[in-house]
Amino acid sequence: MGSMISFGRRNYKTLLPVVVPRSTSPPPIRFGILGAANIAPIALIVPAKSHPEVVIQAVAARDKARAETFAKKHGIAKAYGGEDGYQELLDDPDVDAVYNPLPNGLHFEWTIKALNAGKHVLLEKPSANTAEETRQIFDLAEQKGLVILEAFHYRFHPAIQRAKAILDSSELGAIKSVSTALAVPNIAFKENDIRFDYSLGGGVLMDMGCYTINCMRYLSSGNPTAVIAATSTLQAPRSPALLKAAENVDRRTTAAFALPGDATGEITCDLGMPPRLGFIPVWPEVGATVECTGGKLEVLNFVGPSIYHSITVTKPKPDGKGTEKRVEKAYTFPADGSATGGRVLGEDWWSTYRFQLEAFVDRLRGRTPQTWVDREDSIANMEWIERVYEKTGLGSRPRSTYVYDS
Repeated sequence: MGSMISFGRRNYKTLLPVVVPRSTSPPPIRFGILGAANIAPIALIVPAKSHPEVVIQAVAARDKARAETFAKKHGIAKAYGGEDGYQELLDDPDVDAVYNPLPNGLHFEWTIKALNAGKHVLLEKPSANTAEETRQIFDLAEQKGLVILEAFHYRFHPAIQRAKAILDSSELGAIKSVSTALAVPNIAFKENDIRFDYSLGGGVLMDMGCYTINCMRYLSSGNPTAVIAATSTLQAPRSPALLKAAENVDRRTTAAFALPGDATGEITCDLGMPPRLGFIPVWPEVGATVECTGGKLEVLNFVGPSIYHSITVTKPKPDGKGTEKRVEKAYTFPADGSATGGRVLGEDWWSTYRFQLEAFVDRLRGRTPQTWVDREDSIANMEWIERVYEKTGLGSRPRSTYVYDS
């Protein structure tokens, strides 16, 4: 009963956090949002309500009316729209940082333009369509002295960090295999969703798959050494009008990897799992399993642990007769500050996005973030996405046609 009450209280406060007063000295960091995307409220607008150093200043959309409606709904001061709406937001001197949740194929162009406009960027994953584009983005950010962060929000939460700490402690011995999965039923997305548009960088490996590869790499503490095998099931829209856009778009992809230390890795990602027997709904698959020489670690819901998660450790009993199991949860960092440099950080209702926002603001303020996703991490993730696509025969997503003077 107590756990249910905690679940309800925690998620209520996550969705409806206490609105804290904005700081005046220094003044808050003013964010602009490129695109009135569905992810923006949960990823930035709601987390910003409980951060005293953040204010959402502006939003831009191709449709001015949509931008204005979005701004009014979320209490955003400025709305830009039309053909030049995105650029007008970037040119706004009252905007310090930009959140870019545009379709994958637009990440490169509008992140480059944001950096050239002198804005810091919180960039939705995947960072771009190719590793080379990702490298160019980070190169420009360094040249400009600006902060850029690829939004692998789950990495900032205590849950995945606790799971990795268990593995790093050698309690379970050496890693033998890492498998990660992120798959949803076919009712989750309509067939005209941008995730199924090749020209916009569509495909499950670019969407959910980038999490599975990132988590596999994170838990194994290294990059794969090879893609052993990879297979994809193509998106097959029922509407003939959508067939062209869906060419070379993977709805489901699985891949096997060689990992350092003779370990193996496996990912499974699917944007549309069919019902069993044609009518029985299936549950989403959101988990990671690490087999070690001295036991096993399982993480349920590594992507959205603030809602609910579990970290299950199974290992032989001390007397060698059978196994023992324990289940942990981590909604906050240790009270002794061992994971946070000695400071108090977070509440149990903070979402992954709220922890991520804390780190981003810390970096902008010259403070040391509790954790970070650096350029090499982002570049490597795109490199392995491209290698899996190469193995499936589908090839990388199309490079941006945007050309800038570097």
